[in-house]
Amino acid sequence: MNILVTGGAGFIGSHVSDFLLNREDEVIVVDNFNDYYNPLIKERNIAHNIKNPKFKIYNVDITDFESLKKVFEENKIDKVIHLAARAGVRPSIVDPFLYESVNIRGTLNLLELCREFGINVFILASSSSVYGDRTNVPFKETDNVDNPISPYAASKKAIELLGYTYHHLYKIKVSCLRFFTVYGPRGRPDMMPLIFTEKIAKDQELELYAEGKQKRDFTYIEDIVLGIVSALDHGYDYEIFNLGNSNPVETKYFLSLIEKELGKKAKIKTLPAQKGDVQLTYADITKAKELLGYNPKTRVEQGVKNMVDWYKQSQYIEKI
Repeated sequence: MNILVTGGAGFIGSHVSDFLLNREDEVIVVDNFNDYYNPLIKERNIAHNIKNPKFKIYNVDITDFESLKKVFEENKIDKVIHLAARAGVRPSIVDPFLYESVNIRGTLNLLELCREFGINVFILASSSSVYGDRTNVPFKETDNVDNPISPYAASKKAIELLGYTYHHLYKIKVSCLRFFTVYGPRGRPDMMPLIFTEKIAKDQELELYAEGKQKRDFTYIEDIVLGIVSALDHGYDYEIFNLGNSNPVETKYFLSLIEKELGKKAKIKTLPAQKGDVQLTYADITKAKELLGYNPKTRVEQGVKNMVDWYKQSQYIEKI
């Protein structure tokens, strides 16, 4: 198949591209290499695929409809995996208009092009953030998600609704995947797992919010990729799936695992919880298990070891 992967040079997108190429699919990546973090990181994520004849890369912003349309005109696209987004809860509070433009308008552009070019399978990256700050656990796809507590979360809820609208009107098959704190090799440098790793490795002070008592359903990248590809291959009419590990741990425990693997203690500055941060994420993955055969196998202890081993071998942030 010819698969369009938006955000395909990013953390999750580059791993998805690797998986698809390994099974002989053709991959068309759209990524705008923006300055949210150093774009050289994304270039390194995909460097090993550049010479692969089944891999094409377009430096295109999904908010630019005409440039995006040219990608559809130049390629016979069978299915779309839409991972491109402006990420981050706290930055969305600072600049909500950017999140509206990229996440909502960008998704609308893609859905409209799928309608125009007759593409009927669309995998959409949502987020556990849509659940808001709740204590009823685990989070189920049938839970009410009308109370997002950040513009980022609201934008993800909005694109799930857009996905349903285009399914209803044009019979596009849309699967919305709610990711739960994805981590692992090539992780995003703005996310806690890699920030903690980098700070500890360099003997720098790190900021630990809410005494590290917040719990996150950390999910290893390989498990997430298998969930995405299963959704792609099944092509359900319209479904929402949680893709998590269903085993939340406190951030201070996650931190202790990084300390163990690096053989160093963290220098910690404790701060109160930040606006927009939820206290707990916890995925009910029953539906994903039943319909996608999703079965995350990587325990957080092994996942952190893999991530730190990769970090020690690559040191890619330091070298850039």
